[in-house]
Amino acid sequence: MLRFMFVGDSMTIGSAGEHTWRYWMWRHLCAAHGAPFKIVGPREALHDKATDDATSYEYAQPDFPRRHLAGWGEGWSHMTPLIADAVTAHRADVLMVSLGLIDLGFYTNAEQTAENVRRFVAEARSANPRIAVAVLPVIPNVRAETEPAFAAEVTRFNELLAKTVADLDTASSALLLASPPPEYDIHLDTYDGTHPNEQGERKLAAAFAGAMWEAWGVGGPLEL
Repeated sequence: MLRFMFVGDSMTIGSAGEHTWRYWMWRHLCAAHGAPFKIVGPREALHDKATDDATSYEYAQPDFPRRHLAGWGEGWSHMTPLIADAVTAHRADVLMVSLGLIDLGFYTNAEQTAENVRRFVAEARSANPRIAVAVLPVIPNVRAETEPAFAAEVTRFNELLAKTVADLDTASSALLLASPPPEYDIHLDTYDGTHPNEQGERKLAAAFAGAMWEAWGVGGPLEL
């Protein structure tokens, strides 16, 4: 039985009252995977905007496995020290990772962020040498429209991310770079220029589903 773990920032943890793209991915796996699987991770909560903390459990669709390793305002630099323990404790087989925007926006430049990706993979593999990791490139948000320097860092990081994934991919521990969702429009697919609305959530899930199906034969394509 494959054990999947979602790893991400605010777009993955979601906030009170949202489905999150995790829900749509879980529903897709239920329909398409064709074998028993489990969603695992050390956390369950959503971000509560009222308290500015991960204290909410008010999911729009509460009856799905809510486990994850995601946090509002957390990036590669935050998840790297946590991933080995999380993989060990929850016996994860597949990581679906959406990180990087918050790093580039507040913590590290493109080169430093790419180095944290390498550390993250090494830590995950130290816990499970056969771990598989699917990674989504950074989707530029509304800030990239007004700050050319930030937009350039996003572009540079995505180039480095592609190289890093290619360098670290092995037969025993597969790394996969998903394609950004086609026709993802931050003015239509988010509610604030960054965080996905339901339409955006479905597109993020479809990006992971399509990549894992094409590369690994896991699940199937997600129809929007």
